[in-house]
Amino acid sequence: MPYAVISGATQGIGKAIAGKLLQEGFSVAICARNNDDLMALQLQWQQAFPSSQIICQQADFSKKEDVIAFADAVSNTFPQVDILVNNAGIFIPGQLADEAEGRLETLMSVNMFSAYHLTRKLLPQMKQKSSGHIFNMCSVASLKSYPNGGAYSITKYALLGFSENLREELMPFNIKVTAICPGATNSRSWAGSGIPAERIMEAGDVANMLWAAYTLSAQADVETIVMRPVKGDL
Repeated sequence: MPYAVISGATQGIGKAIAGKLLQEGFSVAICARNNDDLMALQLQWQQAFPSSQIICQQADFSKKEDVIAFADAVSNTFPQVDILVNNAGIFIPGQLADEAEGRLETLMSVNMFSAYHLTRKLLPQMKQKSSGHIFNMCSVASLKSYPNGGAYSITKYALLGFSENLREELMPFNIKVTAICPGATNSRSWAGSGIPAERIMEAGDVANMLWAAYTLSAQADVETIVMRPVKGDL
């Protein structure tokens, strides 16, 4: 059985990816801040996928110790990691000149440092097996600045840079690294926005693209996936 680790997976893109991988026969380890959401998902998935092993752990990924604890739970339970999806992230719009003090540090801790620490903890297993695929959930904000991007956009640029450096480093180990850069995608963050659902992408679209990249031949790696609503960014 293959094994996947997805951070921030109780809603939106992360939840869609975890659900897709369970459907494809994976065991999954997920984490999130809301324990009620985690327990509800675990019950639902255990009933739907009884042959899969499911780890659900409450974690605040702004805290390094929570990231490390989640990684340790994975390493102590799963014999290997075939897919790692660094999906945990938060979005707070703002302008650099007047956003709240500490905003950059807060967003960087979740959007960038959590991916760095989780990846570093799980890499020894992946290197030993000399295989695996790491997906970092970047954003179109990783590619182009936009109004009110502020500190958030900086962190997503950083995550893309992390992805590119990691890819070069892991080539000798046959470990693939893909940066996924989606535009507006349906999730709780769009609730109450007034934007019609048909104007933005579905979370399942991103999950399907991840699966397409993962199922390529062993010698092929998709470096960057850019996805936008058909009518463009919002």
